[in-house]
Amino acid sequence: MKIYGTTKGGAESKKDWGVAFGGAAATSAVRGVIGGGLDSTTYSNVMDFFTIETTGDAEDFGDLTARRALAAFADATRGCFCGGYDGSNSNIIEYITVATESDTTDFGDLTARRALAGLADATRGCCGGGYISSASDIIDYVTIDTTGNASDFGDLTQARNALAGLADATRGCFCGGDIGGSPGSVTTIDYITIDTTGNATDFGDLTVDRWGVAGLADATRGVICGGSEESTRTNILDYITIDTTGNATDFGNLTTQFSNTSACADTTRGCIAGGSSTATTYLNNIDYITIDTTGNASDFGDLTVARNQLAGLAA
Repeated sequence: MKIYGTTKGGAESKKDWGVAFGGAAATSAVRGVIGGGLDSTTYSNVMDFFTIETTGDAEDFGDLTARRALAAFADATRGCFCGGYDGSNSNIIEYITVATESDTTDFGDLTARRALAGLADATRGCCGGGYISSASDIIDYVTIDTTGNASDFGDLTQARNALAGLADATRGCFCGGDIGGSPGSVTTIDYITIDTTGNATDFGDLTVDRWGVAGLADATRGVICGGSEESTRTNILDYITIDTTGNATDFGNLTTQFSNTSACADTTRGCIAGGSSTATTYLNNIDYITIDTTGNASDFGDLTVARNQLAGLAA
């Protein structure tokens, strides 16, 4: 099972993986916030921010509880960072007000796991999949503007970790991931209706099976970014129309081949930030795309710290 990751301060390990990617369609998103991860020596407490509609380097936002392999999502005001790994699986949910730079505040708890994915509509945030002692099919949810513990939502169609989350205003999709074994990476795309509870339904397939992917969306289209096809990192971008079902279509390519990245978006532009291009090469790259067109990504700027297994949100 590719529960991918790096041991703290060490080389890439196949027994200890966790990555999580948050992506929600933002109704008027301006600011992207990228949090946590693993840098060259330790679990990171860094949160960076940037204005999505411009290009340029990220700035310091504040600190979160240091961990890697976490998920993130946001409504129009508040962002949440969820789960992850800090030496053991984390049940932490903490939040920020995205317009105001500060450290995180405790929100509540969810089912402790790493390698989960986050998504949200305007009210509710959901975390799906992940790794506990094996790949998980758990989906749990919170009401973003109210603090408290997560509740059970339902189950994915297939237990897996290292998947991506993305959403429009109604529907959320969980994309790709790893189910264990060799090969373990999958093309699976599931969907849920976010304002209800219940098990996920099959949506279609990615263009290529892969894990360690990131997801972002505007009001119509979701884009699935990067990842690893088994042990080979990719520069693949593919897309879906979220309110229909069907297989993903090629969008273009990232500026380089990398996985374990994060993604966020406003109503026009998506940004893909951080990750790793080899087992020991962590990136500070930020790429961007225009979501309603197809084409290759362009350089946006740099994060304040190079790291992978991080999570992104926008509001």
